[in-house]
Amino acid sequence: MEKSRKKKIRVYVQIFFFLLIALIAVNKTLAETGGGISFLSTASIHAICPFGGVVTLYNLFTVGTFVQKIHSAAVVLMGVVFFLAILFGTVFCGWICPLGSFQEWIGKIGHKIFKRKYNHFVPVKIDKVLRYFRYFVLGMTVFVIARSGQLLFENIDPYNALFKFWAEEVATPALVILGLTILFSLFVERPWCKYACPYGALLGLTNKISIFKIKRLKTTCISCNKCDQTCPMNIDVSNQEVIKDNQCIRCYECTSEASCPVADTVNLEVGRKKNEN
Repeated sequence: MEKSRKKKIRVYVQIFFFLLIALIAVNKTLAETGGGISFLSTASIHAICPFGGVVTLYNLFTVGTFVQKIHSAAVVLMGVVFFLAILFGTVFCGWICPLGSFQEWIGKIGHKIFKRKYNHFVPVKIDKVLRYFRYFVLGMTVFVIARSGQLLFENIDPYNALFKFWAEEVATPALVILGLTILFSLFVERPWCKYACPYGALLGLTNKISIFKIKRLKTTCISCNKCDQTCPMNIDVSNQEVIKDNQCIRCYECTSEASCPVADTVNLEVGRKKNEN
């Protein structure tokens, strides 16, 4: 019962943020025609996108202005997200990001269809190479925006397309990438997060320095590999003592509170690990 309750908390948080972003997006459209909720009329999905805070810093420091369509709120939100990342790692990816949650929900359909084959279609060697692609996307995104001062990533951003697919301003490439993301989510868990998300690439680096880390106590581990099987990012948890992988989204599905059958074996801890030989 306790394990089930812990997992439900994360689901509730995911649903809350997904509905919040959806409400803001719909309300923005209604506000343009004189309707909607007045106190939300000035909010936009760009203003609450923390990645916008990352790419607008260049303009802010060099010319004193924000990137087009990016509000100062995005910089504040970016600071909050990075503060949480320093404490807990990439909790934004695993708990808050609505696009990540959406892929996860689509993936549940794929899991029912393909059972154990789901999330194991891509050969390991190819998968390892593909995971570096999101750092290429990160580099190109920051470079192009720094040079142009405009949010050009919007033209291929599935996050923007997901919450504004009905709007004429949404570029066709963004809709195509969103469609491919949905399709691949039926075969691979969180394909955009694994292979293309520039913000996830940046936040993933904090897993190596976060104060709280996921740790496995090898003296009580029974090598059942359930932690590996439940990890949506295909991380080899059972062979690591401290999970610092930059792909980890801190969903805590591998922990003793969620999947591990042995109490206090895989946990979120702070400080040095107390291993026994």
